[in-house]
Amino acid sequence: MTRHDKIPLSSSEMLLVHGNSGTLAVVKAGGAQRQQFFVDTPEGEFVLAVGPEELLVASGFGTDERIENGLRCVLYMIREVNSPLIVLPKNHPASARLKIVVAAGKRIVLSCSITPGTHPEQHLLCGMKEFDGAEILGVEGGVVLKGLERAKCEKRGFVNEIKKPRAYLFFF
Repeated sequence: MTRHDKIPLSSSEMLLVHGNSGTLAVVKAGGAQRQQFFVDTPEGEFVLAVGPEELLVASGFGTDERIENGLRCVLYMIREVNSPLIVLPKNHPASARLKIVVAAGKRIVLSCSITPGTHPEQHLLCGMKEFDGAEILGVEGGVVLKGLERAKCEKRGFVNEIKKPRAYLFFF
């Protein structure tokens, strides 16, 4: 299969894209309708409306298990807990310490020539040099990867089904 083929992806799955020096994680925005995500920038806050087939993509600067767990955690915090997407001011000292950055939308373009965490344009995502220029597209029922032919992809569960809590009665 070429990477321009659709890779099926449901809202309960996460696609991991492994490179030599970086990892990407992709989830569907999910939900039955458009979701609203808040983007906080130095100039103010704006609301980003994202459809169920659109994507949240996290870029991790590393390849180990800690990065994979962090990618899942960050995507969960944004999609499930509705944490805002934070955009740092240009030349902010925390940019150099960021290990994971996120973008949201129907089409995400990766660039290694931008400063991590400082771009409010949600179609643009900082990534490792090996991902430079790659595109990730959200399509009905899946994703399309362009420019990631050498990367290894795998799907994992993202959100477990919510189980009904059991009621326990204790008598003393």
